[in-house]
Amino acid sequence: MFFIEAKRIIVVIFSSFLLAISLNFFLINANVYASGFTGAAQLASSAFADFLDFQLSTGLILLILNIPVFILGWFKVGKGFTIYSIISVIFATIFLEVLPIISLSDDIILNAVAGGVISGAAVGLALKWGASTGGMDIVAMVLSRLQDKPIGIYFLSLNAIIIVLAGFLYEPENALYTLVALYVTTAIIDAIHTRHEKVTAMIITTKTDALQEAIHDKMVRGITILPAQGAYTKVDKNMLYLVITRYELYDLEQVINEVDPEAFTNIVQTVGIFGFFRQDD
Repeated sequence: MFFIEAKRIIVVIFSSFLLAISLNFFLINANVYASGFTGAAQLASSAFADFLDFQLSTGLILLILNIPVFILGWFKVGKGFTIYSIISVIFATIFLEVLPIISLSDDIILNAVAGGVISGAAVGLALKWGASTGGMDIVAMVLSRLQDKPIGIYFLSLNAIIIVLAGFLYEPENALYTLVALYVTTAIIDAIHTRHEKVTAMIITTKTDALQEAIHDKMVRGITILPAQGAYTKVDKNMLYLVITRYELYDLEQVINEVDPEAFTNIVQTVGIFGFFRQDD
């Protein structure tokens, strides 16, 4: 267990390093903006420097923006997820301060694409290991539960504000290049983890009772149990069918590995659900 948690922390720190690379080496000097709170911090830092002649780094603004969000996440989302998100943001701030801001290329399209790819890898890795890069992930989860609307609406809203402000404060082209970077970031997150707010897990196992109990100990989710049989072995098994949020994927994977490493699990995108789905766990 200690090895797993240590590995999780290392991956989260590495994702923070990647995020800093994407900003300091590609996006900042090109005036192309990342997604979520990172992009908001980047835009605020640029605006302070260019219009108010006041230097405030992207990393420091990112940390300040996340302080109230972490307090909200601690009580409304979950302590474990919030703790690892705090680690992610703290190290992102450190790396943003330590690494120099340089331009590896003068081609703005290359900067937008490369920055988007690395930023998407950072966010995707963090999500895959049960954390986030802070900010909008936590806010969107809370708002989604309160308003019962898709998480994607809130991501789209914040990113739309960033794009409009980038075009208003700087050149309209900056808004278009920011759109390219956001599209690339989303595609990479899809490839590494998932951008979908809910997914369906179908778990084929011979340890039905133990796995059901372990899942219910970790998360509050309804489970449907269906009989199943191996076509080749003819061994009787059961399929546990449940819908979870993307933020619970890591916890579910850990539970399955601990209880039944031989279980076969299929994770599929859930476009929509009807009926009861617990919002406030």
